[in-house]
Amino acid sequence: MFDSIDDWLIIGVVIAILFYGSTKIPQLARSLGRSVGEFKRGRLEVEREIKAEQAKAEAVPTTPAH
Repeated sequence: MFDSIDDWLIIGVVIAILFYGSTKIPQLARSLGRSVGEFKRGRLEVEREIKAEQAKAEAVPTTPAH
């Protein structure tokens, strides 16, 4: 009866409509989209900082110890 993910997705949407109403679902989707976007921006910022630190570490010449 519920063999595919599509079946479960339809059930989930119907349950969401029952619990939140059809007017709240666009607001929830918008909030979720903004949250995902903010997460991606934060992740990219951290990646840029890591790459900058790696580049700085590679640029520093090392002197041999005597």
